[in-house]
Amino acid sequence: MGQSSSTAGIPSGLNRSENNPSHRTKNRSTAVISPMDAEEKAGIVGGRDYISELPDDCLACIFQSIGSGDRKRCSLVCRRWLHVEGQSRHRLSLNAQSDLLPFIPDLFSRFDAVTKLALKCDRRSVSIGDHALVLISLRCPNLTRLKLRACRELTDAGMGAFAKNCKGLKKLSCGSCTFGAKGMNAVLDHCSALEELSVKRLRGITDGPTAQPIGPGVAASSLKSICLKELYNGQCFGQLIIASKNLKTLKLFRCSGDWDELLELTADRVTGLVEVHLERLQVSDIGLSAMSNCLDLEILHLVKTPECTNAGLASVADRCKLLRKLHIDGWKTNRIGDEGLIAIAQRCPNLQELVLIGVNPTSLSLGLLASNCQHLERLALCGSETIGDAEISCIAAKCKALRKLCIKNCPVSDHGMEALAGGCPNLVKVKVKKCRGVTCEGADWLRASRGSLAVNLDTVEIEHQDASTSDVGAQENGAEFPSAVNQITTVSDIPSSSNGRSTLFKASLGLFARRNFVACTFRKWSNSNSSSRKN
Repeated sequence: MGQSSSTAGIPSGLNRSENNPSHRTKNRSTAVISPMDAEEKAGIVGGRDYISELPDDCLACIFQSIGSGDRKRCSLVCRRWLHVEGQSRHRLSLNAQSDLLPFIPDLFSRFDAVTKLALKCDRRSVSIGDHALVLISLRCPNLTRLKLRACRELTDAGMGAFAKNCKGLKKLSCGSCTFGAKGMNAVLDHCSALEELSVKRLRGITDGPTAQPIGPGVAASSLKSICLKELYNGQCFGQLIIASKNLKTLKLFRCSGDWDELLELTADRVTGLVEVHLERLQVSDIGLSAMSNCLDLEILHLVKTPECTNAGLASVADRCKLLRKLHIDGWKTNRIGDEGLIAIAQRCPNLQELVLIGVNPTSLSLGLLASNCQHLERLALCGSETIGDAEISCIAAKCKALRKLCIKNCPVSDHGMEALAGGCPNLVKVKVKKCRGVTCEGADWLRASRGSLAVNLDTVEIEHQDASTSDVGAQENGAEFPSAVNQITTVSDIPSSSNGRSTLFKASLGLFARRNFVACTFRKWSNSNSSSRKN
């Protein structure tokens, strides 16, 4: 219902607040209010209380449009508001420690309309067990979404009982739990409406050839999204993946084993995939080329897959003409470069978002991407040794539709910023981070030249390059680059050898960085003060 999640309190605590007038009025304002003002604020006009005449449905709509904290405060106003607020809450997040068990009946008597539930436990605490989960499933038969985090006391038996009671479940997300294949298969066998499955660090799944396969079950026909993260034996989900004919999204993160064969089988039988994420997997051009059978593919993430090369990327480009978002973290292996990107530029004209990390493209491929991909709006270039002023000038001259640009740890200087001032007419945001050649003066000049352009500059920060798609600001929905956080880390903070020359050099460079920062800051202050005096 569009509500924000919250952590519900214990019902007995709420009853104490309601029955104790002194407690309820503790946070009231001490300002003097006339009787007429008080009546108006209470909705009483001419001796008539209009708020009390509102139907419960209208009151519930009001509660659903306010934040979680305000909803809690409203529930303390009177018994009716407590009841309506509880009946209209569909999303709930609870601290799932073992001591929650005795409060479950009262808690879900009040919140008996909950359809989205999150049970999260601290990893150092004892979580709820099977009995608590079964009680919740009996109280919430209409549950459609369940998130389990670090509920290590749940077993296969508890998950099996839950699945039988909540057959309408549409989304299951579990992380750091210890139940195994039997519990997961119970969910897949009974929840025929399941659409999204996310599994992370499920320790109960055994490894090796004796591992029990998971799936397909009745849920295979309805599943649209599968996400597997950090699993020792993630390939035991192979039968489920292959049998999910309506699967649209497949995300595989840091799962052990060779995935080429399974990806080949998947691409042959599940041809409707729209989004594929492969991160830190043992996958080669064989598995990547197999994905070219998915002609509807729009989003592809290749993150730290060193066995994938230009040939595999070209195979995808040959057949996946609808590709809109491409993220590549080449891990500085130089196995993906101009050749693969030229294939993308020539065959994927609908490209809107491109993120390149640890990849070394040149003006040759960037020029073709800019010329042929007329809808390219978001571009991120990180950790590239070949992205300099000439490449930025090429982007500025040819990327007419570009709106957001992120440059990180590239040999770009103020000359590149000058090129951006006269190009990319639709550019609204530029983020520059760890580019030693770009100074505060260059960023200020770019801001002054294009007043409507948001320029975020982070000063040089030398550290181990381990970029990922989250570092460059391309979120999963690809809609926004996060704002930069200004930070100063001088070279003197970096560990190195302890010889005197190195120490002196670090101190000098650190002093220069501080002076540069102070000068830039003073200039900003003076500009803001002068503008305020003019106003």
